[in-house]
Amino acid sequence: MIYKYEEHISALDSMKKYPKELYTLGNIFLLERPKISIVGTRKPSVYTQDQTKKLALALSKRGICLVSGAAMGVDALVHQSAGFPNTIAVVANSLDIRYPSINRHLIESIEKEGLLMSQFPVTTKAAPWSFVVRNELVVALGDVLIVTEADENSGSMRSVEFALKMDKEIYVLPQRIGESNGTNSLLEKGLAKPIYDIENFANKYGIVPQSEVVPKDEFFYFCQQSPTFDDAVSKFNDRVYEAELEGLIYIENGLVRLV
Repeated sequence: MIYKYEEHISALDSMKKYPKELYTLGNIFLLERPKISIVGTRKPSVYTQDQTKKLALALSKRGICLVSGAAMGVDALVHQSAGFPNTIAVVANSLDIRYPSINRHLIESIEKEGLLMSQFPVTTKAAPWSFVVRNELVVALGDVLIVTEADENSGSMRSVEFALKMDKEIYVLPQRIGESNGTNSLLEKGLAKPIYDIENFANKYGIVPQSEVVPKDEFFYFCQQSPTFDDAVSKFNDRVYEAELEGLIYIENGLVRLV
């Protein structure tokens, strides 16, 4: 069921203007998780496809929720590779319309397992201007922006403009000269940082737990940040001691770490 979302989302304060309306369909708990936005071309190279999949998977294993725009190409790869329960799709139309139609099944899966978001009331069709609106929301939701491949003057580069205005860090995949001119230009100008090693990059945002039985809940995401033992106990009380006895966490130099 489509809901009008009334809760304040602090991440959206960075937008030029806080959305007048927000609509959701799916798991709104995903809005509380750490989030990273990934965008890119609708026609990615084989190299970009492979690296985008690896990047989305590596981040989702660490409890990061991936945000993208449900478009063909990079967007679809992000949603699929992260796993639908770990993804937020922001669309350029109302949530009663599944667009683009080629991604209909993907969008339906996100409805059931992830989260769809829109700024548009029912029966609103996508238009050139609405994609710009969509892009700003995609960027605002993420803690950082990753652009895996983009030409100059593309929609992804418009997303970069939003990220720069919001003072967000921007990361890109290294690309060959003459390919992905948009992201290569960002590197040349010092406006983005390259991702040379996906696992090392993903480790900046958490670790892959050795135990598969660790529930991906608020406690898990809190511990991914290596909090102090005192802070953890203050927030979760006996849950900290129980997790330590179960071998899910360990205490090192006064910090809580996931096993």
